[in-house]
Amino acid sequence: MEGADDIVPMGEVVGLHGVRGWVKVYSHTEPREAILDYPHWYLRRDDGDWVPVERTAGRCQGKGLVAAFRDVEDRDRARAYIGLQIGVPRRDLPELPEGQYYWADLEGLAAYTTGGEPLGRVSHLFATGANDVLVLQGDRERLVPFVYGQTVRRVDLTAGRIELDWDPDF
Repeated sequence: MEGADDIVPMGEVVGLHGVRGWVKVYSHTEPREAILDYPHWYLRRDDGDWVPVERTAGRCQGKGLVAAFRDVEDRDRARAYIGLQIGVPRRDLPELPEGQYYWADLEGLAAYTTGGEPLGRVSHLFATGANDVLVLQGDRERLVPFVYGQTVRRVDLTAGRIELDWDPDF
């Protein structure tokens, strides 16, 4: 069994599809259908624990994705999965090149200016199409574009710190 730190959130179950127990999936992967390439899926229960689930099928459906799980054969059973996060084991993720990070690794990092002034913690990220945006929570909320080498000067995952070229008054 994987530990909680070994599972990386990659999407969530967002609805029902059909009458045979299929669910709609929202994917955080790029491209979105890449989540279907991961052989091992886990679902995060309400108590925060990740539990393995066997995905028996998955495909693109219209503008979204749908999936089926073993022993989930009708809408009533599938309804219990709505809202659960989907995660994959970190061991299944490809290594990223220098300057690229999985969002899950950036969330929770302490953010500082290049001058050492604290800006808060990375609460979460979101994509805009042009670039990803860090959402920092501290004395106030800050939105900082994630542009490695420009606004993002250094990421130290071991120290739990990200250094930003950012005006603290902005």
